[in-house]
Amino acid sequence: MSLILNIETATKNCSVALFNGSDLISEKSLLSEKYSHSETLTLFIKDVMTDSSFKLKDLDAISVSKGPGSYTGLRIGVSTAKGLSYALSKPLISVSTLQSMAFSMSKKMPNFDLYCPMIDARRMEVFSAFYNKENQQVREVKADIIDENSYNTFLDKKILFFGDGSEKCKGIIKLKNTSFIDDIYPSASDMSELSLKKFKNNYFEDVAYFEPFYLKDFVVGKKKN
Repeated sequence: MSLILNIETATKNCSVALFNGSDLISEKSLLSEKYSHSETLTLFIKDVMTDSSFKLKDLDAISVSKGPGSYTGLRIGVSTAKGLSYALSKPLISVSTLQSMAFSMSKKMPNFDLYCPMIDARRMEVFSAFYNKENQQVREVKADIIDENSYNTFLDKKILFFGDGSEKCKGIIKLKNTSFIDDIYPSASDMSELSLKKFKNNYFEDVAYFEPFYLKDFVVGKKKN
């Protein structure tokens, strides 16, 4: 048995999914513009465990989406996952938010050469990376400021841009053979196969030192007079 609790809080979608191997046992999620993760995450964890026949002590590992994404969302998710891992003496697994998005989309829509998940940052900026059909990263994770020349190095590829950051890009990126899907958010269920693979390979994080992949430093906005 490989009972893994997956936690996703990198964007406005807060979700928790309990998997036994590749089988989904229970899942809870909420897409909220208010980023209410601090109120909902622990309730979702309680709910998915209550819906199953398992207890927290039965878990084999805790898996958390590590970013990039919302600073506050990531901090809440990782803090909760680390707390559970430490309290239960269970291993901690981290999964790239963008990689899990790309993995899920490549299974649903396999007819593209490259998959570019985009998480909305600020103004014309997105967190993005490129993955091929085998979910191998072909361009590293970056905070991209989008203009008409963005991604011109991939002119000969059929690309799917998707995620909540793709909406503001589709009127600017003019590459041929591209498609855009806006309303896609990372979810805990998308993490399951990647977290299971890491579990089988004993690829765990050091609970004491693990931190989210923020990509950019957190900047506190100035108050208006």
